[in-house]
Amino acid sequence: MELIGPYLAACLLLAVAGVAKVFRPMDTARAAVAMVPVSLATSRVLVRTGALAEAGVGTAAIVHPSPVTAGLVAFSYLGFAAFVVVVLARGGALASCGCFGKPDTPATRLHVVVNLVLAGAAVAVAATVTPGWLPALLDHQPWHGVPLALLSLLCAWLAFLALSRLAELGAARRLLGVARGPVT
Repeated sequence: MELIGPYLAACLLLAVAGVAKVFRPMDTARAAVAMVPVSLATSRVLVRTGALAEAGVGTAAIVHPSPVTAGLVAFSYLGFAAFVVVVLARGGALASCGCFGKPDTPATRLHVVVNLVLAGAAVAVAATVTPGWLPALLDHQPWHGVPLALLSLLCAWLAFLALSRLAELGAARRLLGVARGPVT
């Protein structure tokens, strides 16, 4: 299974982002209010509920990987990609999507790309595995999958950086460009 590393990274990122939004739902709640006409209080409750589901799906997909949990991971990332596409189509004026429960994570086209890549890995896993496949796979990996796990962690970290730090740098660059005026 060639896409198991990105799939495991997707699951981990989903679980971590869900937990982060449970504790810090406001940026995501503000982003949702910008898209759907509900009160901020209602949006915060909905975000926390969705974040618990997100964390649960990510965790279940790691602990009990199956075609169903992989499908739920894919569905989650496709939903995130669709949300960002709608935001960008409406002008992309969101200062933060709150995807990691922290401020200053602007929604960008890179979010769409990363979400679609992670969804694709999850779709591939959902379409090609049977329940209980991960222990058998790890038994046939060097050092019982330790390098695979480490590479999956690295992949998750790089995706996190792409979705958060690169977006912050792009936003700062745009602000500096506006402050300095057009480059001639």
